[in-house]
Amino acid sequence: MSENLQDWKPRPRPERINLEGRYVRLEPLDAAKHGERLYEMATAQDAEGRFRWLFDTKPQTRADFQPWLEKSAASEDPLFFVVIDKASGKMAGRQTLMRIDPNFGVIEIGNIYWSDIVSRKPAATEAQFLFARYIFELGYRRYEWKCNNRNEPSKRAAERFGFKFEGIFRQHMVTKGENRDTAWYSIIDKEWPALLEAYDAWLDPANFDAAGQQKRKLEDFRAELGA
Repeated sequence: MSENLQDWKPRPRPERINLEGRYVRLEPLDAAKHGERLYEMATAQDAEGRFRWLFDTKPQTRADFQPWLEKSAASEDPLFFVVIDKASGKMAGRQTLMRIDPNFGVIEIGNIYWSDIVSRKPAATEAQFLFARYIFELGYRRYEWKCNNRNEPSKRAAERFGFKFEGIFRQHMVTKGENRDTAWYSIIDKEWPALLEAYDAWLDPANFDAAGQQKRKLEDFRAELGA
């Protein structure tokens, strides 16, 4: 049955505001405030591997990094945020809202670079969750995750986070001199209430022991709630 959207109106664009969570805070990228730490992360020992699936590349010098920094700080789409780990107070990553389409209520998370401070920890899950909660509160209908089809960790993350696999766009792009077949995933507004409940339960401090290990998986809460 076709959904009646006669009263649909374009949604507001996401704003440059702080998004607060228990474990992380997302701040709009500011070149002066965040530049040095972003450069440190971009040139860390394991940075080459972390740039493998990104569109940008590891900078060779601080001067090389400045044009990317200034362009990213000024960009409206992608809209860059940095991830602040609340436990340590350190900047621990960056991510964007991108391909922002207020007319149709569609938005994508991308350009994700999470350092070891948050990677594979509750903080990283919450960093993604804060974007999802924000855009659905703005009334968006569709939240997308896309990645190179060869990027298995990204595909596993999308599925764990509750994104539904939609298919492969073959020969979608040429990136860094290679063909990219793109795997598409999404969460839609009807799915979000159950996912929100699952995230809230999983992120609750009571779900983690003294060593910070989860007691129940996010997937367990999702299955329980039909998310």
